[in-house]
Amino acid sequence: MGAPLCTVEGNEPLTAYYPVSLNLEGRACLVVGGGPVAVRKASGLLRCGAVVAVVAPEVCDAMVALAPHTIARRPYRAGEAATYRLVVSATGKADVDRAVHADAEAAGVWVNSADDEEHCSFILPAVYRDGPVTIAVSTGGTSPALASWLRDRLADEAGGLATLAALLAEARGRLRADGRSTEEVDWGALLDGPLPSLIDAGRLEQARALVTAATGVDLA
Repeated sequence: MGAPLCTVEGNEPLTAYYPVSLNLEGRACLVVGGGPVAVRKASGLLRCGAVVAVVAPEVCDAMVALAPHTIARRPYRAGEAATYRLVVSATGKADVDRAVHADAEAAGVWVNSADDEEHCSFILPAVYRDGPVTIAVSTGGTSPALASWLRDRLADEAGGLATLAALLAEARGRLRADGRSTEEVDWGALLDGPLPSLIDAGRLEQARALVTAATGVDLA
């Protein structure tokens, strides 16, 4: 049996959450709720290519403008969470969120209840995206504000990540095309050097020359 990662003085042991990146492309996801919080949840799912259905008696204009795949203007129906791969409940009504959680758990469907960790089988980190690079920060549900604060500060220090990722992906692809292993390059040393600063400053030719020297592949 696994043990919790830590405890906070005077409180119960904290849950040890397993970090994972889900591929939701083309997968059916349900958002229960039609207010601003539900809009944020639906928006995040849509950005990842999920097929999003929204169920709520009342839906705000922002949700309509977001244009999820379907909007059902009605109350949640018992058991319907079972037909989705992932469910988020953001109604602000404890009885509804509990019912959605119970249905999802009974069906083995992953469920998040906004601001209600007790009724979540997964929680959502604070996220920053730049192209293929994702920075996700979680405090295990203890302080979403702290997670957002830390994410913003990491993002401030992370200029040019999309360009950097694309350059390294190009180098790795060239290595494989030449029949070489990507493991032969000391990527850590390359990243600890001036490469990120060159990218951030827009000095792409110098950055490409540096990667060429480190990998032995021609990126000119």
